[in-house]
Amino acid sequence: MDHSPSFIFFGTPEFAKIILDELFEKKLVPKLIICQEDKPKGRHLIVAAPETKKWAQDHNVEIYQPKTLRDGEAMSFIKQKEPELGWDLFIVAAYGKIIPKDILEYPNKKTLNIHPSLLPKLRGSSPIQGAILKEKETGVTIMLIDEELDHGPIIEQKQIEIKDWPPYSKDLENILAHEGGRLLADTIPKWISGKLKENPQDHSKATFTKKISKEDALIDLSDKPEENLRKIKAYSGWPNAFTFFNTKNGTKRIIIKSAHIENDLLILDQIIPEGGKQMNFKEFEKGLI
Repeated sequence: MDHSPSFIFFGTPEFAKIILDELFEKKLVPKLIICQEDKPKGRHLIVAAPETKKWAQDHNVEIYQPKTLRDGEAMSFIKQKEPELGWDLFIVAAYGKIIPKDILEYPNKKTLNIHPSLLPKLRGSSPIQGAILKEKETGVTIMLIDEELDHGPIIEQKQIEIKDWPPYSKDLENILAHEGGRLLADTIPKWISGKLKENPQDHSKATFTKKISKEDALIDLSDKPEENLRKIKAYSGWPNAFTFFNTKNGTKRIIIKSAHIENDLLILDQIIPEGGKQMNFKEFEKGLI
């Protein structure tokens, strides 16, 4: 490859920002970053910029935040910014919106996606939580996007060794973003120069994850300890595992921040009682007696 690759990066949250950091380490910088709009966040609903927008501002990369990519305006903008030799490829990492086929197929080498699972396992919107809930291992996949969900051919894939399985979701997301970013940085020049081939997925082995709801995080303490520990770790951060305890002041909802298994029993460590601050569960327990 005799020139620095010209590519657009589609991505929005922290996961995508870490991937940009890893690409930057290998001197791979997008000409344009497309991310979702600024949105209200937190308890006070203060409007905040996506992590990738902050990254773009820090690295003097142009930002584009369209409400939709489906109305023709986005394609016009992409063509307007096109380098003389055309776009080499587009990269998608947790963008969070539908990207139309005409955009996906526009660059010379089409569009690569980084997906935090060992495809065809764990397609869909929650592969990190899905791995913690059901699997014994996971990894990252670089795939060529087609019109179906996480369905396109695999370009590169790497299983990641994780100590102390299962991990908490934020820790796993962080590991997979860094490892995936490094794999992507190695893949981009090889893909553009034609050194890599497409490997179709075995669709008969596909498994799917779903959009997570708050109700999914309810813990029934009579369930199997390992099952509950996996839920606590998978749903840490959001929506946060929770359960209910009967107290002197009535039934209280508590958020479970951390736990472990000891002698085949689930031991709660850190919790947040309804209306209170994070505390050790043993301290909370004293108030139940």
